[in-house]
Amino acid sequence: MRNTAFFITGVLLLLVQSNLFRLIGVTLRGIGWMVRANHDLTVPGLVPSLVLPLILFMGVHEYSLVRGACVAFALGYLTDLVGVAPIGLYTSTYVAIYVLSRAAGVRLAAQTMLMQVGLALAFTLVHSIMILVLLAIFGRDAWVPRALYIMALPHVLATGAVAPLVFRIAQRIHQVTMSGSPKETGGRA
Repeated sequence: MRNTAFFITGVLLLLVQSNLFRLIGVTLRGIGWMVRANHDLTVPGLVPSLVLPLILFMGVHEYSLVRGACVAFALGYLTDLVGVAPIGLYTSTYVAIYVLSRAAGVRLAAQTMLMQVGLALAFTLVHSIMILVLLAIFGRDAWVPRALYIMALPHVLATGAVAPLVFRIAQRIHQVTMSGSPKETGGRA
């Protein structure tokens, strides 16, 4: 039940994420800083990843390794399909980030907003580096990683900014799916 809820939430976050650049462009068009002659905002990579903090939450809270990896795999595959990335790029990196966050979850607790932002910043940076390295190794065009590396820092900062919101949504799912479970009630149904 919990993994299904996380998957559905991830799909909804992915749909929002895939259209977020339009909302950011409309919202920030009139601000006036870093604008071109046609008044469009020109901060490449400003769009955050909404799915990555959800995967981090699942990894840090030590859900079943196989189930969590399957959810990360499915969300990564959907991200590959929705985006313009080569098939398998986000699929493999989301699973790797899930496993890394699970390994770090033993030592880290994402209870405070500061820790959530820190986790999101660190793991988004690792994820961005993984994407750039994989594109450099397996990509068809050698110029793509060089063109994308300037987008990494704004993407990391934007994802860190929205991470507490995604963590709050994931925490709500966690609480709803834990109530009434045998572990929570001490073995009584």
